[in-house]
Amino acid sequence: MLQPTRPGPGYRAFVAQLHALGYEEGRNLQIDYVELDSADPDRSLAMAAGLVGRRVDAIRAGGTEFVLKTAVAATKTVPIVMVASDYDPLTLGYVASLARPGGNVTGVFLQQVELTPKRLDLLTQTVPDLARVVVLWDRYSADQFAAAREAARSLKIQLDGIECANPPYDYDRVLAGVDGGHRDVLLLMTSPLFMEDRQRLAAVALDHRLPSMFAVRPWVDAGGLLSYGASLTGMNRLAADYIDRIAKGAKRADLPVQQPTRFELVVNLKTAAALGLTIPPSILARADEVIE
Repeated sequence: MLQPTRPGPGYRAFVAQLHALGYEEGRNLQIDYVELDSADPDRSLAMAAGLVGRRVDAIRAGGTEFVLKTAVAATKTVPIVMVASDYDPLTLGYVASLARPGGNVTGVFLQQVELTPKRLDLLTQTVPDLARVVVLWDRYSADQFAAAREAARSLKIQLDGIECANPPYDYDRVLAGVDGGHRDVLLLMTSPLFMEDRQRLAAVALDHRLPSMFAVRPWVDAGGLLSYGASLTGMNRLAADYIDRIAKGAKRADLPVQQPTRFELVVNLKTAAALGLTIPPSILARADEVIE
């Protein structure tokens, strides 16, 4: 199992699903957990190669594209089950197609570009008197930003993009002059760096009194206002199903890449109160979860 950071809710959901499928550590399951570091790709590759050398039956590649890239570099034969939520494995060439991925990579893939217009629409419904949507994006999310610009033109909304470069990003600097008091709102594109910085980003958004929308539930848990996207725990449960099918002899050619079909809207009423914002009843009625 390869990860970019310490175990989180996705990993725990993955293991819980394996248990539900009848696997038990020490009896018919052994999990080797390897934490990779994108700042040290040579060492990460050596660690992944060491995992392959232990004759594992399958590799779960969670987190960023770096993890999948490292796994693919380490083996062309061991099945790799990816959980891709902030990169496009099809565009990047890791799979030939979703229906017939080829090679040794399959798993779960969330196409963020398709959800970007919906997030923009939900944000404008939540703050109907907004003046401007400010979008934070980086090199990992340029395609999402292009989709947001196109959607803003259709909705006749002013949208201004701010590109973040040279991490670690200085969010106070890039958001200087952006103010919720001027009816600005914040839409964050999906990026592994934004995800890692969610606690700091949520605090900065509150400091600037910005109603905000992101892609995943952990953003709202950190203090963001809204999230809309697939459940990361649900995606990891699907990844465990792949491991089960591989363990039972399924051929890689019979394992197409799956995409989530259920999406959740989460609202943080604590953050709304801190911003002095009343969430419209229509949004509350649509929300899958409300944090009070």
